[in-house]
Amino acid sequence: MERFSGERLNVTYRIRAGSEAEATARARDICYEQTIELPEDLPIPEAIRAQVVGRIEDLRPIGPTAFEVVISYAVEVVGTDLTQLLNVVFGNVSLKPGIRVEALEFPDGFLRLFRGPRFGRTGIRERLDVWDRPLLCTALKPMGLSPQEMAELAYEMARAGVDLIKDDHGIADPPFCPFRERVPRCIEAVERANRETGRRSIYMPNVTAPADEVLERAEWARRMGAGGLLLSPGLTGLDTLRALAEEDAVALPLMAHPAFLGSFLVDPESGIAPGVLLGQLMRLAGADATIFPNYGGRFAFSREACRAITEATARPMGSFRPIFPVPAGGMSLDRIPEMVATYGTEAIFLIGGALLRERHRLAAVVRDLHRAMVEAMRGPGGQ
Repeated sequence: MERFSGERLNVTYRIRAGSEAEATARARDICYEQTIELPEDLPIPEAIRAQVVGRIEDLRPIGPTAFEVVISYAVEVVGTDLTQLLNVVFGNVSLKPGIRVEALEFPDGFLRLFRGPRFGRTGIRERLDVWDRPLLCTALKPMGLSPQEMAELAYEMARAGVDLIKDDHGIADPPFCPFRERVPRCIEAVERANRETGRRSIYMPNVTAPADEVLERAEWARRMGAGGLLLSPGLTGLDTLRALAEEDAVALPLMAHPAFLGSFLVDPESGIAPGVLLGQLMRLAGADATIFPNYGGRFAFSREACRAITEATARPMGSFRPIFPVPAGGMSLDRIPEMVATYGTEAIFLIGGALLRERHRLAAVVRDLHRAMVEAMRGPGGQ
């Protein structure tokens, strides 16, 4: 056991238990289940017990039937790749009720194994040349539009001043709107609007696809002139996002969509806390922007959860760049001051239905949104 460095990854779990003794027993079960996957009472060499098995660092009650426990794992158990990290943090115990990952604390040596976000907040702002307000994003929808209709909508959004125009995450490569026909049409439409306005709106096609097609579509979209890419890591696997982020032949801003991840997020006693999954892990995998449901919309995210994600996009994390939080849903012109107060100025506001509802006067609405953002940043009195 000479190859162990002493560096450890700390994972904070929330455990449902009726007593401290029960919580301790469940915590010890996690330590063994997530490493050697054997019962504690088996004859296990002491060196393995000391070095490989997880270690309880702290345990305390946080409610009548809830405890918080910090368990550390040797970095050698975690390995050098993202898939094994996920396996150690929440592999087998994800199948047991009443266990939730609440926080991750990475050792610097582990973080150096990853490239992380290629662009981050500053890189995206440089591409758009927008520095004085939060960014505005929209999704091309509804599903069922033809490539020409998608391009017309993309042109209108870019012409009106929307910064980032992405495919709706549900539009991949349907027969009524094929990827290789839709993407060049939308790119040309946004470029035409940019020539007319002098702005730098970008189009981000959805490259969520079967495993053997994601990279091919991403590289092709770059060659066509895409300004960024949308991916749903819950569908493709989080490590697919990492591979795209590290691929120099792609080298485009990446926006992550949370489709299929809801079962990890919505139960307060099980799964993975939103700040960890949509904040820390998306950033570790290389997302430059992470989409999540805004509180008060049609999804059940709380304001506290949204703030936790936002905080995780910028907290110190090795040499990783801060990334953009992208709240989506339930946003409208009258909520802009509230959104700026909640998310700050370094955010992307993803507004879909509210803009489509005002398509007949889109330019005026986007202009008002920009103005509202700037005024909210200045605060009362317009300072």
